[in-house]
Amino acid sequence: VSDLRPSALPGAADVSRSMFDLRSPPHRFMKRYDSVSSVPSSTSSRKDSQGSNRSLDTITLSGDERDFGRLNVKLCYVSSVEQIWITVLHCKDLSWPSSCGENPRICVKGILTLPKPVHFKSSAKEGCNDIEFMETFVFAIKLQSLQAVRLVFKIQTQTPRKKTIGECSLALRELSSQESNHWLDISPPSK
Repeated sequence: VSDLRPSALPGAADVSRSMFDLRSPPHRFMKRYDSVSSVPSSTSSRKDSQGSNRSLDTITLSGDERDFGRLNVKLCYVSSVEQIWITVLHCKDLSWPSSCGENPRICVKGILTLPKPVHFKSSAKEGCNDIEFMETFVFAIKLQSLQAVRLVFKIQTQTPRKKTIGECSLALRELSSQESNHWLDISPPSK
């Protein structure tokens, strides 16, 4: 496991001063438009199944459509030593049940779904809007074995009790020595 936090990288201080700093709220510069009419969405409306008009801004999402957050990971396969490098970077916009408390401790558990599964787990961090993990896991596994499996991530709370609050996965068919960056949508845990 290696620490890749920005303070450990040369020149990282220059990044936050960029004029394209993505941490500022995007709504200051952007206007939302309805995809059909190019009219700002706050003024447009749609008829629901009963025929009444509702503003697009007032439509609430059901549990299945709610955004559970996204996980950012990087993958690389070093063929000369037959190693897969998995770096868990960030967890953004994560939502968790109120039963887990205000700021539960959160970790990411990874599973390579080989016939004999390989498990790994990040350290636990305090739950917030942008959880930074920056942890790399390295396993010596032949490329042919990996190309038929999935890499599954389970987002878990550690406190007040251990509970899986979301999951996402990725097929490993296209692993290469070129590091690939992935943003995975987190779904509710499967039953």
